[in-house]
Amino acid sequence: MARITQFAALCAAVSRGVEAAVSFAVPSKVGTGGYTYAPLDPAPVGISFEFFAFPSYFTNVTATNQCLSNWKDLAGTWPPIRIGGTTQDRAQYDASTSAYVVYSVAKPADAPMTLTFGPKFMTLAGTYPGTVVVDYTKDGQPIASGTWNAATDAASQANWNIRVGSAVGKTNIIQAGNWNQPPPEWGAAQLIAKENATSKQYVRHYAHHNYPGGSIEKLQTHSQTASNVRSMFEADVAAVKRQTGKEYVLGETNSVSGGGAANVSPTFGAALWTMDYILRATATNISRVYFHHGTVGNCQYCFWGRYSMGAPYYGATAAVAFLAGARHVAALDAGTTKYAAYASFDAEGQPLRVLLFNSEYYAGAGSARTVQRFTLTGLAGAPVRAKRLTAASSLARADKGDEISFGGQRWTDGTCVVAGAETFETAKVENGQAVFDVKAAEALVVYL
Repeated sequence: MARITQFAALCAAVSRGVEAAVSFAVPSKVGTGGYTYAPLDPAPVGISFEFFAFPSYFTNVTATNQCLSNWKDLAGTWPPIRIGGTTQDRAQYDASTSAYVVYSVAKPADAPMTLTFGPKFMTLAGTYPGTVVVDYTKDGQPIASGTWNAATDAASQANWNIRVGSAVGKTNIIQAGNWNQPPPEWGAAQLIAKENATSKQYVRHYAHHNYPGGSIEKLQTHSQTASNVRSMFEADVAAVKRQTGKEYVLGETNSVSGGGAANVSPTFGAALWTMDYILRATATNISRVYFHHGTVGNCQYCFWGRYSMGAPYYGATAAVAFLAGARHVAALDAGTTKYAAYASFDAEGQPLRVLLFNSEYYAGAGSARTVQRFTLTGLAGAPVRAKRLTAASSLARADKGDEISFGGQRWTDGTCVVAGAETFETAKVENGQAVFDVKAAEALVVYL
């Protein structure tokens, strides 16, 4: 049984240094209050696996199925996966091999420059109970050389759509896009302009990649995240919706490109970014976000690996819990400060949960940890419960043994099995209002 703690006790304990409250009105129903409401995919948080490493994640890493199953248990739907990345561009199919994938590297932490894969690879992908996207090569073009450019890419994709769609006799199956240059230099809108009706019919959704990078402090700052999503994707997403009515996804993304940054990507600050990024993306009509996972054991931004859990899994799980079962999501803030608020809504359009996020950076012992007070208005009279995403500081790392928890729980290294009693805090509602204190580098999921 979940353990309940009194929110008032927490408020009293952290009353010193509490900043003036910021207030958010919880909409009574989808479509009210002047907010923008985005429809939600049943499983908006997905995982992207580097092509050559995909079989190892599912045959050698015990945590993989359990970590994905944890999200399935929350959302009721298996999270989608995508298989691709740089090594896909170097891969050749070998129908005669009995191995999943064949390659050689000088060191286990390296990624192969050449590789082959066989039928067993595709069979393994087909055993996953959720949806699976598998990339394709650039028609023999090596990466970042030759005459490869946006125009070549568009022609290649249109040709691929028609050839594959015709071969399998199905439409609405292709994840199109993913060119390295950002919108509007080369986004979905530019691709759509170069497609004909024949190739368009095979596209299921349009996609792009994104690795914002930066320091821990910059990465976790809410206004930076909102700005990144807004400037990079808002117009491109709107163009796809307006011109085709199809979905837009982030087909490959994570904190810092190239497997992550050792001093940034494994931290709790990156976990908070992961959570906020998911919610800002979904609130911007991005249907799915696929977080990339690279070489097993040599992947700074990975949510899990051979032995250790990664801090970002906690942020992603908080986002999955907040969105679970919801049909719409809305950002309640303008994305211009360090304080965020999101609301999710059920099938009837009623408010389901609110997520509050204080993205102030906190370096740990020796520096002051501020507290931001949030006031929610428009609530019903009954007390509400909340689960807290917290750690000792923005620098905390699960893979280094630091304590990170969501609702008092953590996930065990090597297995991804949940540990600890689920803990809810309670807050009284008076005159339709409730007050919540959230420390720097913390988030709170409020269950309405």
